[in-house]
Amino acid sequence: MTETASLFRPTGRSRFRRSLSAAMAGISIAAAIIACVALLSVLVYIVINGVGSMSLSVFTEGPVPMGQPGGGLRNAIVGTLILMSIGSVIGLPIGILGGVYQLETNTRFSRILRFFTDVLNSIPSIVMGLFAYLIVVLPVAQISPGHAFSAFAGGVALGFLMIPTVMRTTEEILRLVPTTLRDASLALGASRWRTTWSVILPAARGGIVTGVLLALARIAGETAPLLFTAFGNLDFNMRLDRPIDALPLNIFNYATSPYENLHHLALAGAIILLAIILILSLAARWALRGHTME
Repeated sequence: MTETASLFRPTGRSRFRRSLSAAMAGISIAAAIIACVALLSVLVYIVINGVGSMSLSVFTEGPVPMGQPGGGLRNAIVGTLILMSIGSVIGLPIGILGGVYQLETNTRFSRILRFFTDVLNSIPSIVMGLFAYLIVVLPVAQISPGHAFSAFAGGVALGFLMIPTVMRTTEEILRLVPTTLRDASLALGASRWRTTWSVILPAARGGIVTGVLLALARIAGETAPLLFTAFGNLDFNMRLDRPIDALPLNIFNYATSPYENLHHLALAGAIILLAIILILSLAARWALRGHTME
C-alpha cells in the first residue's frame, strides 16, 4: 500500500510540468483575450462614432467639393464592388488552380512555385500596386495617353494580391481531404483530373470558400495599390477604362482632411466596409450549410 501511494506521489518534475502547463494555458488565454479586446475596441469605436453619420444620402449621393457640407459615398461603394469583382475574376481561378497544381504534383517546379507563393504572400501591397502600375498603367499611357489609370488596372493589382492567399489556403485545405476518398475514386476507374474535380474539390469546398473570403477581406480594405492604379474619381463611373473611386481611397482622403463632415463620412465608409465583409461571411455560411468536410 505504501509503495503504491509512493508511485502516485507528485515529484518535483511532475509539479514543474503542471506549473508550466498552467502558465502556458494562462498565457494563451490572455493572448486570446487581448486579441478579442483589440478587435472589439476597433469595432465599437467605429460603430459608436460612425453610426450617427449613416444616412440615405451616404448611399445615394456622390462626393462634394472640399469644405461644402453633404455628400455621400455612392461612387466609392460602386467602385469598390467593381474592383473586388475584377480582382476575383483574375485572382480566384489562378489561385485555386495553382493550389490544386501544387498539391497534385510533387516536382521541383511545384516546390519552387510554393516558395515563391509564400514570398509573394508577404510582399507589401504597395509593391504590388507599383508592379501593376508598371505592367498596366504605363503601357496603356504610351498607347492611349489620358486613359492610363483605370478600374481594370486597380482590379489587376487586387487580383495579384488575392492569388497567393487563395493558392496557399486551397493547397492546405486540399491536404485535409482524406486520402481514402481519392483512393476510392481512383479504384473505381476515375481519372486523376476527374477525381480532383468531382471528389476532392467538392469535399474541400467549405475551406476553399473560407480562403476566398479571407482574400476578399484583404483586398476590400487595400488603399496603397489603388493609389497607383484606380486613382479615384469624383464622377460616377462604371467603365473599366476610366479611373474609379473606392471606399479605402475615400476613407484615407476624408480622414486626413481638416473638415469634420468628411471625418464622419470616413467613419461611415469604414462601417460600410465592415458590413460588406460581414455580408460575404454570412452568405458563405448560408451557401455552405450542411456541406462540412468529413
